[in-house]
Amino acid sequence: MVSDNRTLVTEFIILGFPNAREVELLLFAAFFLMYVLTFTENVAIILVIGMDYRLHTPMYFFITNLSFLDIGYTTVTVPKMLANIAIQSQTISVTGCFTQLYIFFFLGSAECFLLTTMAYDRYLAICNPLHYTTIMDRRACLWLALGCWLGGFLAPALPTAFIFRLPFCGSNIINHFFCDSPPLLELSCQGVFEIEVINFVVGTTVLMSSFILTMISYMFIVATILHIPTAEGRSKAFSTCASHLTIVIIFYGTTMFMYIRTKTIQTFDFNKIVSVFYSVVTPVLNPVIYSLRNNDIKQGMRKVILKQK
Repeated sequence: MVSDNRTLVTEFIILGFPNAREVELLLFAAFFLMYVLTFTENVAIILVIGMDYRLHTPMYFFITNLSFLDIGYTTVTVPKMLANIAIQSQTISVTGCFTQLYIFFFLGSAECFLLTTMAYDRYLAICNPLHYTTIMDRRACLWLALGCWLGGFLAPALPTAFIFRLPFCGSNIINHFFCDSPPLLELSCQGVFEIEVINFVVGTTVLMSSFILTMISYMFIVATILHIPTAEGRSKAFSTCASHLTIVIIFYGTTMFMYIRTKTIQTFDFNKIVSVFYSVVTPVLNPVIYSLRNNDIKQGMRKVILKQK
């Protein structure tokens, strides 16, 4: 228990990237640019898919959901980080901190489930094309998307609730640029081993289950593509899932390194770099990967632009 002469923390200080003012301004410009690009690119994809009836298919429906997730994913962390750099106000209330923590992992978990659903969609389209439209109808798409959002909403509930109940009565400086669970646990004046185990189990379950199911889908996809007799047919089949596979590799590579590992690797400055990659850089890359490799979206964008003129 916490002794009575200790004062409980009522707010946290997010350390961010403590550097010279000139370096901070460069970081502000870089993060601001990436946030604007992320927001603009994903809104453009949502509008193009919504306005072009040819893109009203399951694959593009899930891409729309991915765009909404990426917008939320960056919005929950980057604006606060930019404000901290701009006005040099690094404080955040305890409630605000845990709200940010929960929403961040809610959206991250939902993205894991959505990437798995998108892999399943590509599996059906390539491995079972004759029954694809029957299986993946509008109702199935809605239920799958709802399941991703609901699963993401429920996944961080237990770990966040346990962390929220911890007493914080020493240092209130979070060595990160947002409220993440590892630096928060470091500040608790109570033993956190059980909570670390819960975090590890939940994180491993969400990441590994979705990653394994995604890889199983791609094993069947690759096996099917290799049996296509013509090189043109193999190339066309692979191009329908290459963008998604690229995003899967980038997203899971960084998140697994961050959340599925032993505590011995605990260099917070390095953690910040990894966190920047999956929380800021990856969302700005996702729409670029889809739009540059996807002729349907590029044609849809041209169609929308010409219509506006």
